Amino acid sequence: MKKTILMTAMLSAFLFSCKDNKTTSKEAQDEHQTENVMHHEHESNDELLSNAWINEMQIEEGKKWEANLETTLGVNKMAEILANHNPQTVEEYHDMAEALNEQKNYVIQECTMTGPSHDDLHIFLHPLIDKIDALLNVESVANAKAITESINDNVQEYYNYFK
Repeated sequence: MKKTILMTAMLSAFLFSCKDNKTTSKEAQDEHQTENVMHHEHESNDELLSNAWINEMQIEEGKKWEANLETTLGVNKMAEILANHNPQTVEEYHDMAEALNEQKNYVIQECTMTGPSHDDLHIFLHPLIDKIDALLNVESVANAKAITESINDNVQEYYNYFK
C-alpha cells in the first residue's frame, strides 16, 4: 500500500514538474528516476522496447501539435546524439545514455506546453525516459544495441506528432 501511494506521488510530481514549477523540476526528475528503478525491476524487455505508446496519442485529424522551441531543440539534439555516436562497448553506450539523459532533462525543465499537446508530450516522453534509464544501466552490448534502436525509433516518432 505504501509503495502504491509513493509511486502515485512520484508520478504526480513528475507530471506537474514543468516550467510552471521550475524550482521543483530537479526534485521531480530525481523522484521519477527512483520510480523508474523500481519500475524496471518488474518490466520485461519487450515492454521496454515497445512503442505501444503511439496508440495513446490524441492527435487531432492528423494535425501535428505545436511544441515549444526548447522541446524541439532537445529532441533534435537527442536525434543528433543518436546519429553521431557509434558505441562499441557498454561504457560507450553509458556515455551516450548520459548525453541523451541531459537532453531529456532539458526538455522536461524547459517545458511550457499546456493542454492536450502537453498530455501527448508526456505520452511520448514516458517510454523515452524509461529507455534512457535502462540504457544508463545496461550490462551487455546486445541489450544496449536493442535499447538504442528503440530510443531512436521513439525519437523519430516525435516528428510525426509535433512540429
